[in-house]
Amino acid sequence: MAANTYLTGIKPTGDFHLGNYIGAIKPALAAAEVYDTFYFIADYHALNIIKDADELRQSIRSGAATWLACGLDPERTVFYRQSSIPETFELTTILSTLTPKGLMNRAHAYKAARDRNTEAGITDLDAGVNMGLYNYPVLMAADILVMEGARVPVGRDQSQHIEYTADIAGYFNHRYGDRYSFPIPKGVIDESDASILPGTDGRKMSKSYDNHIPLFLPEKKLRKAINRIPTDSTPVEDPKNPDSSIPFQLLTHFADEDKVADVRKRLEAGGMGWGDLKKELFEAVNTELGPKRARYEELMASETELDDILASGLERARERARRVLGDVRAAIGIA
Repeated sequence: MAANTYLTGIKPTGDFHLGNYIGAIKPALAAAEVYDTFYFIADYHALNIIKDADELRQSIRSGAATWLACGLDPERTVFYRQSSIPETFELTTILSTLTPKGLMNRAHAYKAARDRNTEAGITDLDAGVNMGLYNYPVLMAADILVMEGARVPVGRDQSQHIEYTADIAGYFNHRYGDRYSFPIPKGVIDESDASILPGTDGRKMSKSYDNHIPLFLPEKKLRKAINRIPTDSTPVEDPKNPDSSIPFQLLTHFADEDKVADVRKRLEAGGMGWGDLKKELFEAVNTELGPKRARYEELMASETELDDILASGLERARERARRVLGDVRAAIGIA
């Protein structure tokens, strides 16, 4: 069973955008048709960023509601909060005793924080770095290994995350493998450009670039956001290159093949302006996301539905976590 486990963590740090939907949510929902899926709200990881209790509570609810509204089936996928699995944190302590400090020194997030201090002329290169950030790779490894995650989706620029987990599992297996061995997880990396959504400036859609379109904008605001996407000044009657157009690139992710082909033909032939293209894009995006927006609002308004769903997933997640931690405790001599 563990060999077929597909696991991903969802950090609840702000609203999701169209890029998250295309690049992460849809592929993860498709994976649930094939694998034994475990998806969790990584609320303890979020503590490195969010320090306000009310904001964190809201972000946790919003993150869970977003995935459920987009189609996550809690009967098929084990869906739970990281903070509800105490075995994860005991395993983190165990793994910390086997993980070299030098490995942590080379972690990208830690090195990036030190580089920012260097660029700012701050002599204490660890200024602003807390132990949550520094130990992040160990907690992440525990998240994966406590569920015996075999496949973990990661972005092309995040392969180090899964490499670290494989290394940490290897340290444990080398020491205690005659009693218990973790399966070595593999990263699921989409090497194509199909899952990368362009932002309003043409770069990868990202909140850090401020070029994103929030996932559940109300209709009027969604229309305005799409209408604000920059285009060139080519006259309506002139032929246009669809592949150089950000609205057309976005359309390919939300419209069916026939619609995309028709719009391409009209743009290349002339007679279709950028305004008409943006209308087509709005209709395609709103048609797909409108029902999901309504479901999201329904979940956020309910006082009990989200909690009930997460509680159900918790029981299934802890069943596996208890078994894995029991095997680990026996292997190290604690049990």
